[in-house]
Amino acid sequence: STFDVAVVGAGIVGLASARELVRRHPSLAFAVLEKEKELAHHQSGHNSGVIHSGIYYKPGSLKAKLCVQGAALCYEYCDQKGIPYKQCGKLIVAVEQDEIPRLKALYERGLQNNVRGLKLIGAKEIQAKEPFCRGLMALDSPYTGIVNYKQVAQSYAEDFQEAGGTILTDFEVTNMEMAKESSSESEDDMLNFCVFCFVLFPQGEEIYCRHIVTCAGLYSDRLSEISGCSPEPRIVPFRGDYLVLKPEKCYMVKGNIYPVPNPRFPFLGFHFTPRMDGSVWLGPNAVLAFKREGYKLFDFSTGDFLDAVMYSGLWKLVLRNLSYGLSEMYRACFLSAQVKQLQKFIPEVTINDVLRGPSGVRAQALDSDGNLVDDFVFDGGSGDIGSRILHVRNAPSPAATSSLAIAEMIADEVKRRFEL
Repeated sequence: STFDVAVVGAGIVGLASARELVRRHPSLAFAVLEKEKELAHHQSGHNSGVIHSGIYYKPGSLKAKLCVQGAALCYEYCDQKGIPYKQCGKLIVAVEQDEIPRLKALYERGLQNNVRGLKLIGAKEIQAKEPFCRGLMALDSPYTGIVNYKQVAQSYAEDFQEAGGTILTDFEVTNMEMAKESSSESEDDMLNFCVFCFVLFPQGEEIYCRHIVTCAGLYSDRLSEISGCSPEPRIVPFRGDYLVLKPEKCYMVKGNIYPVPNPRFPFLGFHFTPRMDGSVWLGPNAVLAFKREGYKLFDFSTGDFLDAVMYSGLWKLVLRNLSYGLSEMYRACFLSAQVKQLQKFIPEVTINDVLRGPSGVRAQALDSDGNLVDDFVFDGGSGDIGSRILHVRNAPSPAATSSLAIAEMIADEVKRRFEL
């Protein structure tokens, strides 16, 4: 029950980070702590499965750098481990004239980010690649792929355990404090340990560690508060509901088909995503979730709901995007409204071709001014506990794609902060 470093959160970022840390420091004792009974249960197991190429992100940002680097590492890792993937490509399709300048700007951004193989193509080339897709112009990204990220995360966990790491599931962190008691012989050793308290049984359970790295996704702000660090940025959960094409209609989609993002709106919009199992996901929408792990329409947590609606940053975001938000809520309720969005790209899709599919919840970091925190955020604190903690406060999409690159950066930061 005593470790040098404990990583809280067994999503894909936490597992990748733990794997990298134990590889760099094989003489130290590492643990991964997960509140669920299984690994990669939330965002890592409820995402679209796309290996992104790095087109969208601001040149020079961590997002851009880590995505391009992470995609290359992801393909290399899957090849080494025999994890199946498909490099099926992606078309970002302009269906209106006013989208073409934005598409060309996106192309330039992708070039600045050193994304491989990008090219602009016309209507005939779109149909050559996607026979059922209609568009005026598209940005072709041939190195975009798909993979089962839960399988990737499980493989990271196996690497970590084979290197001597310990994974403890069904362990929920509810408190952090300096150890008042220790099995160590000297008082100096005692003061070098932080303690996690877990509520597994009525009496609770504890482990001891020298340092903490949190990769807690939907609960990153709450763990920060528990440790005495800043509550900002806050996590506001947004649920994304997917439709799926009926199996007999999946032939209409070969690769990823995405819209041109509209900078006036905070989320990307509906897209077509083939899956490793041969299915095709359509969507998602983006609506406020009333529970941080609420994957169903009527899932509700009073605490999570009040935490969100009492945050001024959320209301500022809502007021700036009121019409967009109402439209998303309308589409969430009415299947025909979602299908109408899809028909802009594949006119042949009808309401009879789709079924309601799975949902995911996105841990959206939001600042007090109502701005979406778009890049990675790492912080710690001061004092006995804060100085021993590295919080990964925001690891937004494409965190799964970037997981191995993020892990390298986290391991560098851990070494610098904790002098391992």
